Amino acid sequence: MNSFEDYTNAFRKLITEGRSIPLAEGNAAERGKPNADAPIALLLSPHPDDEVIIGGLPLRLMRESGWRVINVAVTLGSKLERREERWEELARCCEAIGFELVATQNGGLNSINPESRDSDPDTWSKNVAIVAGVIQRFQPAAIFLPHREDWNITHIGTHLLGVDALKTIGTDFTCEFIETEFWRPMSAPNLVVESSSTDLGDLLAALSFHVGEITRNPYHLTVPAWMIDNVRRGAEVVGGQGKSGPPMDFATLYQVLHWNGEELTSALEGGRFVTQNEDPATVLKS
Repeated sequence: MNSFEDYTNAFRKLITEGRSIPLAEGNAAERGKPNADAPIALLLSPHPDDEVIIGGLPLRLMRESGWRVINVAVTLGSKLERREERWEELARCCEAIGFELVATQNGGLNSINPESRDSDPDTWSKNVAIVAGVIQRFQPAAIFLPHREDWNITHIGTHLLGVDALKTIGTDFTCEFIETEFWRPMSAPNLVVESSSTDLGDLLAALSFHVGEITRNPYHLTVPAWMIDNVRRGAEVVGGQGKSGPPMDFATLYQVLHWNGEELTSALEGGRFVTQNEDPATVLKS
């Protein structure tokens, strides 16, 4: 490789060759499962596939720190005719990566968005009660959900649903509240978590079980590029303007807050970077 044109062409070649990789193969769950009494990370996923797209930290908590990761399928998408198939794809994805899977209700919740929250408060309250029940059932140490400005209306709705559910639970319940991003970057992430090539490869293999969505748009092939850009952005947005880039290739950004039983509070002093060689659970100890 002798020029930057060679460099860019190498990326183009990778994407082209990636299209030939078989989908829906592999079983990362064979690596072992956490103990039943392990700390729990609860993922409130707006759609099937979000669980692994943002799964860098949850996967490391499971593999390195011994946590249980439980994915809550908040919705199964807007297309009624695809919901059964999407549930089956999701179940296979979670089995492959080793995450447990919980349904909110048969077919998932409907109209999880800010407009429905305002226009149909009765149905919204019922959905809040369902999610609050899941939280009370599992008593998670950490809850992952999209940030408030994540563009997609179901991502925003899932954030509001999670916050509203927490407000209905007694003040005795506390947890780490971890915001994720996909459609729109967070304005103030405070955590950069590195993923190894093995972990990222397993996340992509699990993501490939969402065959219907990937056939429509092969977005799984661009996730590594997104994670590379997270390193660039995280260097200064998390580390501070003018800071040097961290020695990472792939990473995911999060904002870690703390739910103290009544409201969200700060959980980290300044930004944090978690490399491959660090225990990711150390940043979740308030």
